[in-house]
Amino acid sequence: MSTDEMEAEMARIQHLREVLVRRESELRFMMDDIQLCKDIMKLKQELRKIVAVPDAEKTKKHRQREEKLIQEIHQLVQKRDFLVDDAEVERLREQEEDKEMAEFLRQKLSIIQSKSLHKTYLQSYSTVKSFRHLCKNAVK
Repeated sequence: MSTDEMEAEMARIQHLREVLVRRESELRFMMDDIQLCKDIMKLKQELRKIVAVPDAEKTKKHRQREEKLIQEIHQLVQKRDFLVDDAEVERLREQEEDKEMAEFLRQKLSIIQSKSLHKTYLQSYSTVKSFRHLCKNAVK
């Protein structure tokens, strides 16, 4: 295995590692997103119960809890929005890295193929040269 082939193989292994790390990151994002959605739904459900109480029957405690729930829901929605934005930025960065890696691998493959073709040419030339030499000696 040539140096270029080893470098190309190392690059492929590195790329595979990066793909796995990215997948792990995606799964963590999904878990966080699911948890945030569950928390938001739970708070909204509690808020619906309080909102369903007629205003005449609401106590100060009800109104305070209602306000607190609205604030908590708002905070969780903002947190989720940030998480989604962050995931999109990460996706775009990874896309750019993939393009760069693909170009690097294309260049390495091109170099390997060129060297292989050159080596094949030299071997063929050497064989032809040897054959000619043998023919000349046989004719003498």
